[in-house]
Amino acid sequence: MTLTDPPLRDRFWTLPLGQLNSREWEALCDGCGRCCLVKLEDEDSGEVVFTDLSCRYLDIRRCRCQVYAQRRRKVPGCLQVTEEMARSDWLPASCAYRLRAEDKPLPEWHPLLSGDPGSVRAAGISVAGHVVPENRVAERDWEDHVIHWVEN
Repeated sequence: MTLTDPPLRDRFWTLPLGQLNSREWEALCDGCGRCCLVKLEDEDSGEVVFTDLSCRYLDIRRCRCQVYAQRRRKVPGCLQVTEEMARSDWLPASCAYRLRAEDKPLPEWHPLLSGDPGSVRAAGISVAGHVVPENRVAERDWEDHVIHWVEN
């Protein structure tokens, strides 16, 4: 945090997404890593499915991007979470951004409510221990990695 970072307001996570300052926006992330999973879209139906393949830059033990500040440069297709994106099925149903975009409350396991970053893993939401970096699997085999434990 720097002197120019805006403060976190009490219960900011109950506000509409458009009212969050930049620091609150970042703090809303629960750190599950699900947004960093490779998603496949059926060209005919538009259906989006998740795989157990993560972005090569996701630290799969800590569920944190290893190149966060440069992610858009290093991975041009990296999702930029916006209010519009939060209303789509490109984010999992458990995502705090999606929940708030749908005017739903955060689940009790969310670190902002539990006070414990480990609550995401304890609730079975974290991808830690369940994924493989995308660069370890040939792209032709990605369809073999479709999962159903992430709800979209």
